[in-house]
Amino acid sequence: MRFAGGYRPLLWNLALRQGWRRVRRRLRAGPVYRWRYTGRTPERLLIAPPDLRLADPEIARQIYHGRFLLAGHLVEAGGQSPFHIEVHNRAWREALHGFRWLRHLNAAQSDLSAANARALVTDWMALHGKRITGLAWHPAVTARRVIAWLQHSSVVLQGADLAFYRQYLKMIAVQIRYLRSMAPEMQDGEEKLRARVALAFAALSLPTSVSALRNATRNLTEELDRQILPDGGHVSRNPRAVMELLADLLPLRQTYANQSEPPPEALVGAVERMLPALRFFRHRDGSIARFNGMGVTIHDRVAAILRHDDTGGAPLSHAPHSGYERLAMGTTTVIADTAAPPPPELSNFAHAGCLSFELSSGRHQFIVNCGIDNYGDEAFRPLARATAAHSTATLNDTSQARFALPAGWDDWVGTPLVGGPRNVACRRLDEAGMQGFVAGHDGYAARFGIVHERELVLSQEGALLAGTDRFRGTGGSQAKCNVAVRFHIHPDVELYRDDDGLLILAGEGTDTWVFSCGAVEPAVEETIFFAAVAGPCRSRQIVLYFAAEELAEVSWRLTRTHGSAARP
Repeated sequence: MRFAGGYRPLLWNLALRQGWRRVRRRLRAGPVYRWRYTGRTPERLLIAPPDLRLADPEIARQIYHGRFLLAGHLVEAGGQSPFHIEVHNRAWREALHGFRWLRHLNAAQSDLSAANARALVTDWMALHGKRITGLAWHPAVTARRVIAWLQHSSVVLQGADLAFYRQYLKMIAVQIRYLRSMAPEMQDGEEKLRARVALAFAALSLPTSVSALRNATRNLTEELDRQILPDGGHVSRNPRAVMELLADLLPLRQTYANQSEPPPEALVGAVERMLPALRFFRHRDGSIARFNGMGVTIHDRVAAILRHDDTGGAPLSHAPHSGYERLAMGTTTVIADTAAPPPPELSNFAHAGCLSFELSSGRHQFIVNCGIDNYGDEAFRPLARATAAHSTATLNDTSQARFALPAGWDDWVGTPLVGGPRNVACRRLDEAGMQGFVAGHDGYAARFGIVHERELVLSQEGALLAGTDRFRGTGGSQAKCNVAVRFHIHPDVELYRDDDGLLILAGEGTDTWVFSCGAVEPAVEETIFFAAVAGPCRSRQIVLYFAAEELAEVSWRLTRTHGSAARP
C-alpha cells in the first residue's frame, strides 16, 4: 500500500516521542542511574500470587529435555542454556525472558522441575542480572518476568539454599526499582498497564512500607481509569487485550484480599466491567471475535477467567465506548465493529475492518474475519490487517486505512494505523422480534468521495440475517469505484452451490445457512484464515462485485435452514 505524504507530520510526532522515550530509557539504564536500583534486599516473600494461565506438566518435561516451544516457535537447546543461544525470533526471545513458562514447571510438582527452574533462573541472573541492557530488560518484558517470578517463586525456591534465596530476592528488588523508574516512560497501552500491575503485585508480595503500597495502588488506579473504558473494553479496541489483562487483574484482586488489603475501587470496577465485555466478544463455541489484533482463542484461559464472572445473564448487546455491536437471537450471534480505529499510538495491532462482522450459529462459526497469526511470519501481518481480510466492503481494492510505511519508519513508530475512518455513526434498530443496527464510516470519503453504510437486522428467532450495504456520495467529486463486499467463510464450513444456484454454507453436524443476493451474482474465491490453531490455512469467501456508480445499494440475506443439507 502506498504511503501518503500527508501523514508525515503525524509519523514525525510519533517518531520524536518514541525517540525521546528511548533516550530516557538509555539514561535510566546507564551508570548514572543504575546505582538507584541497588538497595536493601527484602528479607522474605510474603505470598506467591495465583496464576490463571493454563499450565501443563508435559511442557515442563519438554523444557527439562531442552525443548522450548515459546510464542509458536520451537528451539532445541541441545544441552545448552537457552539464554546462551542466538535466536532471531524476537517473540520467542521475549517469551523466554518473560518467564511465564515457569508455570509449567510449577505444575509438575516435583523436585526435578524445581531444580530445573532454579537452574534456569540462575543462568538468567548470571548472564543478564549484572547489566541492564538489551531485550531482556525491555520494560514490557521485565514486567512479565517480575509477575512470573513472584507467582511461581515456590517452585524456584523449593530446595534452594540461603545464598540463592537472597540472590533471588535481590534480583527481584532490582527489577522492581528499574520498572518503577521506567513505567512512566513506557508507550501508552496494555504493557504500560501491566507494568503497574507488576508493581502492585510486588508491593503486596514483599515487605514494603505503607507508602510504597499506597503509591503502587494510586498509579495502578490512574492507569486503569485511563485504559479501561466504561463498557469494559480496552482503549486499543483489541478483545485480546481484555482477555490478557483480566488474566493479570483477577489474581491481583485476589492478592489484595489474601493480604487483607482493600483492593482499589478502580480495580474492582475495571474487573466487573471487563468480565461482561469478554463475554460480549465470545461466540457460543467459546471463541473470541477476531477484531483489531485478536487471533487464536485460548479456550481454557477464557473459561478460567469467566469462572470469576458472577454477573450471569445474557451478554450486553451494545458496547458504545469500545465501538462494537452484538445481535443475539436463538442460537445465532452476530458481532460487528462499528467504530473508528484507536489513536495512532495505540493502533500497532489495529485492523482496517470497520463495519466488518462475524456470525456464529450454535457452536459453529460461519462468517468470520481472517484474524491474525500472533506468532506467525511478520510478512502476513499487513495482509491480515487489510480491509480485504474482513467481512466488509472494499473500494477500488484499497483498505480503509494505511499501515504500510516507508522503510525505516517502523523501527521508530511501529506499525500504526493512520488515515482510517474518523467519523463513524451508529444507531440500534431493535424492535419486537428483531435486533439490528445501522452504521456508516468515512474511511473512503477523502480518496473517493464515498461513505459506506451497513445495516444488519437479525430476526425470525435468529434464522434470518438481512444486510444492506449502501455507498453514498459525500457531495463533492465522487470517483468511480469498484466495490467488493466480502464474506469470509470459516474453514470448518463447507461452501457449495445447490441445483438452484444458491450458495449453501454447511458444517458437519450443525445448521445450514443459505446466502442470497438478488442484485449481484455472488462469486466464490479462495482466501486465507490466519487465526487457525495450526497457523494460516486456506478457506473460501463469498464476494459481491459491482460498480458504486451503477448500484448504490445492495441487499443480501443469510437464511438458516433446519437440519444438515446433503451435498449433491
